[in-house]
Order: sequence, then C-alpha cells, then structure tokens
Amino acid sequence: MPTALLFPAASAVDLTLVKQLLALMDQGGLTELHVVDGDKEVSLSRRQDTAPAPIVMGAPAVAAVPAAPAAPAPAAAPAAAEPVAEEGTVFRSPMVGTYYSRPNPEAPAYASVGDDFGPDSVLCILEAMKVFNEIKAECKGKILEVLVQDGDAVEYDQPLFRIKTS
Repeated sequence: MPTALLFPAASAVDLTLVKQLLALMDQGGLTELHVVDGDKEVSLSRRQDTAPAPIVMGAPAVAAVPAAPAAPAPAAAPAAAEPVAEEGTVFRSPMVGTYYSRPNPEAPAYASVGDDFGPDSVLCILEAMKVFNEIKAECKGKILEVLVQDGDAVEYDQPLFRIKTS
C-alpha cells in the first residue's frame, strides 16, 4: 500500500490514475514514483522489506523516478546473479522490458562474451514504457554467454547473461 500520496489541493483524486500508477510501480519493481503533468503532480511511495536494485531512468515527458533504496541491496536482490547447473551464474532481468545491448545502433555493445565487468558496469538497457533503464552488474566478473538478442521482450527474472563472478 502506498505510504504517501500528494495531490494539489484544488484537484480531485483520480483513483483510476492512482491504480494505474500502482500497477506501473509493481510492473517495474519501483518503490517510489513521482509524476508531473502540467499543474498535476502525483507522488507514490511504497515500503518494502527488501530494497530493489537501483534503476537509472531517463527523463520522459512524464517523469517517473525511482527512490534510492533505504538499505544496500541484499545479495539475493532480483538483479543479483544466481547459481545454475552450468558453469557460471545467471544474471536475471530486474524488470519487464525490451532488451538492448547498446546505447544506439552504431555504438559497441555494453557487454559481449569474454568481456570483464565491474560492479558499476552497465550490461544492457531495458526499455519500459519509453524509459531506457541502464542495468548495472552490481558485481565483478566476466561474460560467458549472452542469452537474449537486441529487441527481445524480457520478463522479470528472465536470464539475460551467464556470467562468472570473481
């Protein structure tokens, strides 16, 4: 349930809009959402037992900005790697969206097979509702396999990469 709702005093609360924004928060794994549309402004905030992985968001026409986690993300956060039977671990999608391996068609891929990466390295971009989210590694390691292709629709928790952590 939201812990904070802010509306201009002169406007009526549009419950349909609030429900749609809450669904967007659920879909994107957001803990906080702030939307400004002309003179209307809506801020939603949700407490969670575990903090999600931080998501860097661009500036769309209607801003949707996640909150910084209250505590560091635990090792079992959605974007953290998880062991599998094959060599290495699986890096999973922290959200639903469209996968892109590079910032633009002419640029090199963020992560290719054999590349080493650090905790702040961007591995890919996931687009959700015209917002391009840079997905960071949050650990140190090497790319063993890329499991999706540019333009693929990915689901929450879907394997994106097979990696070897170091």
